Amino acid sequence: MAAELVNAWRPRVPGVAEVFHAHFVDHAYPLHVHDAWTLLIVDDGAIRFDLDRHHRGAAGAASVTILPPDVPHDGRAATRHGFRKRVVYLDAAVLPATLAGAAVDSPGFDDALLRLRIHQLHEALDQPGDELEAESRLALIQERLRSHLDRHFPERGRSAPRHLAVALRELLDERTASGLTLQEAGALLGSHPGHLVRAFTASFGLPPHRYLLSRRIERARRLLLAGWRAADVAAEAGFHDQAHLHRHFKRFVGVTPGTYAA
Repeated sequence: MAAELVNAWRPRVPGVAEVFHAHFVDHAYPLHVHDAWTLLIVDDGAIRFDLDRHHRGAAGAASVTILPPDVPHDGRAATRHGFRKRVVYLDAAVLPATLAGAAVDSPGFDDALLRLRIHQLHEALDQPGDELEAESRLALIQERLRSHLDRHFPERGRSAPRHLAVALRELLDERTASGLTLQEAGALLGSHPGHLVRAFTASFGLPPHRYLLSRRIERARRLLLAGWRAADVAAEAGFHDQAHLHRHFKRFVGVTPGTYAA
């Protein structure tokens, strides 16, 4: 039987308090509370838990579970084979406190698109330097969760004003190397991050994080052809480090930075 394993970290992404990946077989959580929203997907096995004295469970390829802050719950494997889970703990302000009751009543959703977006969020959170991608994905997850929990909340972005997209593109062009968060962009442009992502994608055919990455790759190509060392190119073009440059350059261009320069 595989050993029980835990991996936890705090990424530099606004709204994310902690990321927690675990494989448990025998461990059972006692009754406890969190000061954050618990966004949970189960990759293997099944979980049983009590939430505010209601019996609940989590399993399935399309299943998503959201637990509100400060509400008592426990947790344990539903079978002797245990479970694998991935959790993102979201700051309490990410969702309105008024939605806690709805989350207690219906903490689970069978939503394949939401599940996919959460999986993509975990992949981005696992890679230093991909914080804008993680923030973009979180903004769309946040809106979809609200649409599940608040029947009066329409998913935003159905009408996507182009002027917002153009303004965001100008910000990204100005700050290609230094970057910016969606929260910063939203404050500057007077718009919700999720609305910015939708407006940008509708106007230009790709999300803002992919646009910024494309601009950085173009900058890196020019610097490499000018004879710069890959380590210096990474810093100048806005990548987290040389490994971050190498991973995305190979993905976009088809060869490594060293091969391209040669």
